[in-house]
Amino acid sequence: MIRIAIAGAAGRMGRALLSAGHADDRVLVAHVFERPDHESVGRSASALTDIQSSQLSVSEGIAGAPFDVLIDFTSPESTLINLDYCAANGIKAVIGTTGFSVQQQEHIRRVAEKIAIVWAPNMSVGVNITLKLLEVAAKAFGNDADIEVIEAHHRHKVDAPSGTALKMGEVVAKALGRNLSDHGVFAREGAVGPRADREIGFSTIRAADVVGEHSVWFAGSGERVEIVHKATSREIYALGAIRSTVWVADQDVGLFDMQDVLGIKDVTG
Repeated sequence: MIRIAIAGAAGRMGRALLSAGHADDRVLVAHVFERPDHESVGRSASALTDIQSSQLSVSEGIAGAPFDVLIDFTSPESTLINLDYCAANGIKAVIGTTGFSVQQQEHIRRVAEKIAIVWAPNMSVGVNITLKLLEVAAKAFGNDADIEVIEAHHRHKVDAPSGTALKMGEVVAKALGRNLSDHGVFAREGAVGPRADREIGFSTIRAADVVGEHSVWFAGSGERVEIVHKATSREIYALGAIRSTVWVADQDVGLFDMQDVLGIKDVTG
């Protein structure tokens, strides 16, 4: 049985991970923790979910009971601190945190030279199948379609566009031989002029309790294809994280994503 630690256990994703971990007999939730000043430190983990059998208490920070794999959906700064702890102690990691800077992403890649890491902006099986569909559509349309990425999330999400939306844009850009940093358009206001042919546009919606919705338009002359994924529960991300945990436990070192976990990375060539 794989012993897991859950970072940010009192948060929305932390609670979903607690429930998913307790429901899966392949893993054992061995350690749950929050930042030192969090009000949940010292409380029973059972108070965070409807699971009454847990004897765990929420710890102050990552150090504590031994574990094999960290699951972290917190913040970039906290995640990097936790990854350094994992690297120093030979612990593998599953990272769903988004909003990393370029420098922070490089830090993750360096840590992955020491331990195995699954790092994905979205761990939903459906989203990762959607990414493959986007690759196919982009290659088929080529430069004959205008491409727009539209995403919606709850009002508490702090980064925009979402990590998933950016990943979708990166997949499309790569399939078309473009660079998202050159062709991504993240804001339109005022007299911006006509749309450039090779733009990949992004639109962001933040409202109420939307879990996560992503739509990518391929708009050609006389027709439009929309590839859409809608999440109705955070459970899908938690289940994907547990699946990633089981997979990464068998890896030595390296940086992987959900398409590695699902075995679909090279499906389209």
